[in-house]
Amino acid sequence: MSDGTASRGKRSGKKNMVFCRRCGKRTLHVRKKKCSSCGYGDSPKKRSYNWKKKGK
Repeated sequence: MSDGTASRGKRSGKKNMVFCRRCGKRTLHVRKKKCSSCGYGDSPKKRSYNWKKKGK
């Protein structure tokens, strides 16, 4: 029985998301090269939806 804490410690250090250059949030996907918050890497326009603007 050695598949406990010692094995879980080896899982650290792998990142999927890094900080975005455009919006500054930690939502830029490393493999997809696309920010889920502002859409950087996928389109020149900033990602926004009409349903999001209602609250402001």
